Amino acid sequence: MGVVRLGVCVSGVYAAFLLWAIAQERLSAPFPSTSFRPHTSPEHHSKGDKFPSPLFLNYAQAVASSLSALCYLLFNAWKNGNLHKGLREIIGYNQLFSIGKVKTIKGEEIEPNGKEKLINGNGSSVNHQKSVAKPWKKSLPALLLQVSLFQGLAGPIGFLALRHISYPTMVLGKSCKLIPVLLLNVLLYRRKFSPHKYLVVILVTIGISLFMLLAESGKKKKAGNDSAWGLWLLGINLFIDGLTNSTQDQIFSTCRSFSGQQMMFFMSFFTQLLLLPALILPIPSNPLSFISHLPSPISSTISSTPIIFAKPEILNSISFIITHPDCLLPILAYALLGGLGQLFIFETIQHFGSLTLVMVTVTRKLFTMLLSVVVFEHTLTKGQWIGVGVVFGGIGVEAAMKRREMIQRTKKDK
Repeated sequence: MGVVRLGVCVSGVYAAFLLWAIAQERLSAPFPSTSFRPHTSPEHHSKGDKFPSPLFLNYAQAVASSLSALCYLLFNAWKNGNLHKGLREIIGYNQLFSIGKVKTIKGEEIEPNGKEKLINGNGSSVNHQKSVAKPWKKSLPALLLQVSLFQGLAGPIGFLALRHISYPTMVLGKSCKLIPVLLLNVLLYRRKFSPHKYLVVILVTIGISLFMLLAESGKKKKAGNDSAWGLWLLGINLFIDGLTNSTQDQIFSTCRSFSGQQMMFFMSFFTQLLLLPALILPIPSNPLSFISHLPSPISSTISSTPIIFAKPEILNSISFIITHPDCLLPILAYALLGGLGQLFIFETIQHFGSLTLVMVTVTRKLFTMLLSVVVFEHTLTKGQWIGVGVVFGGIGVEAAMKRREMIQRTKKDK
């Protein structure tokens, strides 16, 4: 059953985000306008304009993700005959604060869902527990808010890094995402992994890096495209990704009754709350203009600049959709496919952990390229084939260890 679930999750992630990437690419292209503007050339009018607000797209995807999670939870409750429990329990609202307790026995902490028994004088077992409030930073709402904030920060920082580094460098950096996820799980949450996990992470990272790096060997690249600032931003982006995935693992390890779709719902909801002020409030067109109005000596180094507030992002986006109706379908596809893909992502995290999820996402491009080799008869370099072999070697080690664990578990059950 676990193998079937993993296969469904992997197939869902690949299919949803392959189509999602197509919608994202379409949104980065210009859309023709239906309104006539006398100050624009006919050539520009025919080509159109690009969608003005990535923030609006992120918010639309967060809305679609929360609705997808809600529909899944309601359907699952209906299928299992649990609709009578009410919406609060179905979405996990009642767990936000009830799981913030730590039960103690004789002064020792145990897991929030743990059950301990003590033997009384007549030999019968009795439950003995005392609830102590967890610190706020370790509570479920705080952890959910953290991952929502991390997820909201990672995207803009990644886009900013891409302005200062080449796309191949960004893809190559993202292929090493397994390393920060593993390290932050160990350093922040003291999580232990089997020795073979470290070998698998190293093999997959090296293999994907070879595949991406040597793919550009036959192409001419301009030297000096990657600035130190861009590489620094890429490093921050990878660090935030590691924080996000390791914190998600921590939530599932401490709140075992909290499902992946419940986490998805609240993460998307918190993301909407975080993005909404930036979407509806006017933002200065030049944020650095504030610095020139600060007291000396900070403002003395910068010439005084008037603070001009731009039109709210949501108004710009709605106006663009009205005058460029062709963009509506790609926006809906981008949001809905992202929401559908998130369902498979959170299912993978809940049952297999973030390391498995990241392995799925970083190998997605490799399998896409292999599919293109078969379908469109593209060619790979010898170095890329070596990278493919190293990746499959890592996956083979993971599969062999999983099979060994299943055999040992079966023997114990017998």
